[in-house]
Parts: sequence; C-alpha cells; structure tokens
Amino acid sequence: MNSSTILSVVTFVYGLSAVLYIVSWIFGSGQSGKFASFAAIFAAAGNAAGIGLRWIESYKLGFGHAPLSNLYESLVFFSLTLGIIYLVIEYKYENRVIGAFAMPIACLSMAYASLGVSSKIQPLIPALKSNWLIAHVLTCFLGYAAFAIAFGVSIMYLFRQHDPAGAAHPSARLPGAGMLDELTHQMVMFGFLFLSVGIITGAIWANSAWGTYWSWDPKETWSLITWFVYAALLHARLMRGWHGRRIAYISIVGFMAVLFTYFGVNFLPGLHSYGSQ
Repeated sequence: MNSSTILSVVTFVYGLSAVLYIVSWIFGSGQSGKFASFAAIFAAAGNAAGIGLRWIESYKLGFGHAPLSNLYESLVFFSLTLGIIYLVIEYKYENRVIGAFAMPIACLSMAYASLGVSSKIQPLIPALKSNWLIAHVLTCFLGYAAFAIAFGVSIMYLFRQHDPAGAAHPSARLPGAGMLDELTHQMVMFGFLFLSVGIITGAIWANSAWGTYWSWDPKETWSLITWFVYAALLHARLMRGWHGRRIAYISIVGFMAVLFTYFGVNFLPGLHSYGSQ
C-alpha cells in the first residue's frame, strides 16, 4: 500500500466524520458525535501517516524532499492542519457542532486532491530547492487552516442569528453567538500571525531564489490582499469595536481571498505557476 492509497482512504474517513458531525448537529445525536470525533482523529492520524509515507517514498525515488511542493501535496497538508486545529478546538470547548462546518472543508480538500490533481511524486524544481520550503509552507497553511475554521464558524454565527422555531431546531443546538464571535476572532488572530510569518519567510526565500524580496507576482500580490483583508478585520474589531455579523461577513470575504490566492492565481502566469502542478 502506497501513500496515495492511504490518503484516498483518508478522504472517505474525513467524509464519514463530516456526515456524522452533521447528523449529530441536526438530530442532536450524542452517539453520532462521539463516532464523528473518533473518525476525525483516525482521519487526521491517517493523513499524517500518508504524508510521512510519501516523504519516505520520495527518498526511495531519489528525490528526497518534504511532500509540500505541489498542489496535491499542499491540499493534503491543508486537510491535516485543518483537522488538527479543529480537534484542538473540540477538546478545548467540548463542543462537536463546530465539526459539522469544519470537517466538510477537510473532506472537500482531500477529495479534490484525490480526484482532480495528479498524485505523482516529482523532483523539486530549482526554485523549491531551499531550506525555507518547510518553514514557508508550514506557516502559510497553518494560517489558511485557521482562516478556514474561522469561515465555518462565521457561517455558524449567521445561522445562529436566525431565531430557532424551538429547542429541537438545529440552530438552537449551535454554540452561543458570543462564543462563536470570539472563536472567529481567535482563529483570525492565529491565522493572521502565521500568514504574516509565511509572507516574511516567502520573501526571504524569494530573495535567495530570484534575487528579490518582492516581485508583485500574482501569488505575492493576492497574499498581500488577503493579509490586508484580515488586518482590516482585526483593526475593525480592536479599534472600532465591531462584533458579530459584520466581523462574520469580513471573515467570509477573507476566506474567499484565501481561496483565490490558493487556487485562482495558479491560472495566471507568474513565478508561482508551479503551484498548479
């Protein structure tokens, strides 16, 4: 069994976890929630094992590099970081409803990696042969994963604003609006910190690879735009006192910017065009 097979199986486990979390939320089933947590832990463990095995396989092929160099590998790593961050949140808040909005994102990321992208292990292109590879990708994707969870929590907040028809209504089983608003803020702060570090490490890496810290490449430009969106969110909250619905909307817009930075710019010519491979 190779890493691609393991990661394909992990896709279904993430999907099972997502379905169980949604069932638990809609029907208020505590048993489904427990099984969902077990599935999420198993999926994250399998995800990590698949990445580790892929790393070993690259050495066997004579390439010997961290599996973080193309779109397939980044999608797989994104799912892992999202899964781990979510499990930490579940443990801290002892609330499984958030999984109904977080795990589907991890499942979709893995599904796209398994079905829409080549999983072939390839040698690094010259620009990626750097010790900055792991630091840059790790920090960026920790930021992306935190923003993805903030996006899910923001959707939950908007659902929570609708008055439930009764205690049995699914929206009544969502966490309180105050908790969701605060969790969005925490995830954005966490993601903003790591995105900032990712941009800095990327600039240092760019200088060593291309002789310039910043070249206004589409990926660089949209990373900066994304950074400004989340900077505006934090400024509005900390300096203007914004809370609730307005913060949720900016969080959603910010994640749309993340998605374009991640996927959209791969269709534009630039130094980061290898990201679509």
